[in-house]
Formats: sequence, structure tokens, C-alpha cells
Amino acid sequence: MSFNVTAPLLHSAELLYAGTDFNQLNWFEQQWASWYLWWANPTLATGVMSFILHEVVYFGRCIPWIIIDAIPYFRQWKLQPAKVPTAKEQWECTKLVLMSHFTIELPQIYLFHPLAEFFGLSTWQVPFPGLKEMAAQVLLFFIFEDAFHYFAHQALHYGPLYKHIHKIHHKYSAPFGLAAEYAHPLEVLILGTGTIGGPLLYCYITQNLHILTVYIWVTLRLFQAIDAHSGYDFPWSLQHWFPLWSGADHHDFHHMAFVNNYSTSFRYLDFIFGTDDKYRQYKQRLQKSRDAMKGKTKAEQEALEQKFADETEKEGKIAEAEAEKSARW
Repeated sequence: MSFNVTAPLLHSAELLYAGTDFNQLNWFEQQWASWYLWWANPTLATGVMSFILHEVVYFGRCIPWIIIDAIPYFRQWKLQPAKVPTAKEQWECTKLVLMSHFTIELPQIYLFHPLAEFFGLSTWQVPFPGLKEMAAQVLLFFIFEDAFHYFAHQALHYGPLYKHIHKIHHKYSAPFGLAAEYAHPLEVLILGTGTIGGPLLYCYITQNLHILTVYIWVTLRLFQAIDAHSGYDFPWSLQHWFPLWSGADHHDFHHMAFVNNYSTSFRYLDFIFGTDDKYRQYKQRLQKSRDAMKGKTKAEQEALEQKFADETEKEGKIAEAEAEKSARW
């Protein structure tokens, strides 16, 4: 499916969809066109819609995790049950995230439209591409972002980059949903490149991408990031029936141990490059202790697991200090 990616020079809003048969569009496509007609400015319309989408999805996905953190029943599935974020910690985190959203991400989101159209992205155009086409594109974006994040994230653990940039994100050794975008502005720019770079590169090569696909991708990416920082591993979590998926279990260890598990969505790059060795050793040790503790009280089992977690976090603090000493570029 191809799109006319050059927006006409507007003398009136109606020129945007000149020649479009609205009777052939579905309800969603009609509302989409109405939005752009109402603004009569594609750049502004896309910028406002993109920012609203980001805020609604981000905080909308965080709210359920805030509620879960407040209910003791769910502690049985919390990866670090002794470390539940306080209301003060969540508010402090929210303030920095909001400041980042409005001062760093808002300008980027607003400027995305003209940049994306330059690369060939369709925004106001209707009808939309087919579901199969969008699904294939989103899968490619997941693979691209995961690889980009893996190498960029590892780089951010090097001396000066960690000390001056990435250290902010590692403030919480037991992460929670709101902390997914708790980061230095430069980290937001660096790692955000993996999220937006995939669509822009694909767009440049194929000249065939609609921003609706990008919205679906960004929504799923935000869900992934927030869930990975949630601190909970439920029996129904995605990684239990899709083993390649990282999930909270994978990323929580990274915050606790400082090392290992640098990818975002998938596990295979950490496995291929051996950057999940300590994680796998920890999981094996934990499973052996659970097998040996069968018949013991729940309190005794939890005490032993907490001991392992404390030892791992202590080792992580040492590794963090060593990383910060690597001061040469």
C-alpha cells in the first residue's frame, strides 16, 4: 500500500482531503480525517495528538501498577517484596518524569511530524494500511529497537556515560512502573533514538509507513518499558509463554545487580553475547534453594530469597563503583 506523503499547501482545511470519498472510509478513518480538518495544520494536529497519546498511555499504564503496589496481596509476585515504593518515592519520580515529558519530549514530539514527512511518513492520509502490514512493521521495529537498546545501554554503563547520564535511572535498585522514563535528558535522547529510529529508517527505505503504525508501536513499546520496570512477575506474565520475552523478571535483575540483561524486549542478544550469565546463575541458585526449602515455612523461604537478593545487590553496588572509576574516554 502506498501513500501520497506530501501535504498540499493549505489555503483552506478542505484542500487537505480534496477528492477523498468519505463514504468509503470506516468510522475511525473518518474521525482521523476530522481531527486534521479541525486543526487545518497537519504539523500541529500530529504534534498535539502524539503528545496526548504518549501521556495517556504512559500514565494510564502506570496507574494499575501504583494500585498493585498499594495492595499487600500482590507482594507474593513481587520480585523484591521487601522494597515497595513509597508514595513519596512515586511522587518524586512523577515530578521528574513530567518535567522531562514537557521540556525534553514535547519539543521532540512536535518536531517529529516535519522530520518524519521528510523521510516519507504518512500522517493525515486515509485510508489506513491493513492490519497484517502494520503488524509486520511493528515486529521489525521491536527487533530494531531491542538491538539498538542493547548496545546503547551497554555503552551507558561505561564510566563517564554512567556517572553523568545513566546513573539517574539506576536510582531505584527495585524499579516500579513510573520509573520507566526516570532518566537523564541525554538518556531519553539516546535510547529514544532506538524507538523512533526504526520507523524513520524503514520510512526512508520503503516510503511506505503510516503514523498510525508508529502510534501502535509506541503504545506497545511504552507498555513493554513500564511492565519491565513494574517489579512483578505473575504466572500469566508474557515471558512464561513466550520465552524470548524479557519481562520484569529479566530487567528487575539488571537494576538489582547493575550488570547483565541490557536488552529491552527480548532475551536472545544477552544470551548470544553472554551478558546474562550472572542472571542465569542467580535463577539457578534461587531454584535450588526453593527445592531444598520445600517443607519449610513461607517466612523461612522468603528470608533465604531475600538473603540472595541482598548479596546480589551488594555485588551490584561494587560493580557500579568499579564502573564509575572508568573515567577515561
